[in-house]
Amino acid sequence: MTTGKTVQPEKQALTPVLGTGLPRSRGGSPHPLAAELTRALGPRKVLSSLSERLNYRYDAIAFGATPFAVVLPETTADVVTAVRAARAAGIPIVGRGAASGLSGGAAPSEPGLVISFTRMTRLSIDAVRREARAQAGVITLAVTEAAKPHGLIYPPDPASFRTSTLGGNLAENAGGPLCFKYGVTGDYVQGLEFVDADGDVHSLTRDAYDLAGLLIGSEGTLGLITEATLRLTPPPKFTRTLMAHFAEVGQCAEAVSAAIAAGAVPSKLEFMDRACTNAIEDYLHLGLPREAEAVLLVDTDGDDLATVEEERALVEAACRDAGGTVRRAESDAEAAQLWQARRSVSPALGRIRPQRMNEDIVVPRSVLPEVVREIRALGDASGLHLVQFGHIGDGNLHPNILFDPRSESLEAVHELAHEVARVAIRHGGVLSGEHGIGSMKLAFMREAVDAGTLAALWRVKHALDPSGTLNPGKVLPAELA
Repeated sequence: MTTGKTVQPEKQALTPVLGTGLPRSRGGSPHPLAAELTRALGPRKVLSSLSERLNYRYDAIAFGATPFAVVLPETTADVVTAVRAARAAGIPIVGRGAASGLSGGAAPSEPGLVISFTRMTRLSIDAVRREARAQAGVITLAVTEAAKPHGLIYPPDPASFRTSTLGGNLAENAGGPLCFKYGVTGDYVQGLEFVDADGDVHSLTRDAYDLAGLLIGSEGTLGLITEATLRLTPPPKFTRTLMAHFAEVGQCAEAVSAAIAAGAVPSKLEFMDRACTNAIEDYLHLGLPREAEAVLLVDTDGDDLATVEEERALVEAACRDAGGTVRRAESDAEAAQLWQARRSVSPALGRIRPQRMNEDIVVPRSVLPEVVREIRALGDASGLHLVQFGHIGDGNLHPNILFDPRSESLEAVHELAHEVARVAIRHGGVLSGEHGIGSMKLAFMREAVDAGTLAALWRVKHALDPSGTLNPGKVLPAELA
């Protein structure tokens, strides 16, 4: 178990850090790095005023230190210039996309340079090769929208796909509802371009040592991804949707395990507990069953209608055998409404409490019933507002602790989060499926990863970032002497 010294930075990350780390020269001018970058890149690409820099100290879950400067590159060459200037100044670098991350990964742990990729939006489609070439700032949904006229799609679909950028998806190896059948972001990467800690540019494919695979999910701690070549696929011809609801949360997990064991491979298997569905009903009034303790949303799809219908029948049977009530979507509009409910979880929960700690555990499907029951019991015993939802088909659960820091104990929030993490570890799971470790889960890493493996991971970090300037204070806990 980690000490209070390890947990404390995590708590601070939940609190706005306004005006922290704002060194200026004696005359009140911007930090020397900002002035240098402005000369090199021009004032349009560099933000140096306090009011501008304050907007780049956070992601969707945590606040961090205010950067000395922010660069808005438009080309890889701009990124190189920024990295080399920061390296020469001995200043840390944090890459940032849409700041929709949920682990504090894009919130600077100390003052430094933020490189925001939102202007790097070049995107092209090669329909013959079924590939997209996209810069890091391209919005996730834009890839599929650009591919559609060619009869192609880009399957990874994180909940934030309308706002999140590909660079952020790559940094976290984001998944989404389609991940059970179609895989996560890294499964669609054919190649990457990245800038290393020295400011050198590298183009990678997925052969040899698969360095691209190492960078995917590394949260900007090993290199700054500037561009990716992505695999595209034709969309399925047929899709069928159903909703099942259950009187007890473990029944939902039992139904999922049984359906998959019976041979069903749904494209989407999404779970929401009663707190989620009631929050969504209060928000959108979609007609979800308020009395249900758990709701399961399922899509089956494919190019053979008979197979699609057969898989849906397998899921229906598993749900009924587990005690569930099943409702088929009879139209595309009804199916779209059901999936609108799932994609509305985050804004709906935001109406309940001003802050939340979003867990992102993954456990084997065989233990899902025990895990969701244990987490539910922890929430009930804590007196805090805990909800569960997630991509239950691949065991990826998102227990969220909703709280008001003005009236509820941060100590209690962190302890409950730690207990949820321990449930995953105890059942052979891991701390993150797609949100990353960032700063929010550093306090749990020594329990989740053995000392020898952590030492090996630090050797990788030192090899690719010897000076430790790339997103420090993230992913790996401090090295032990």
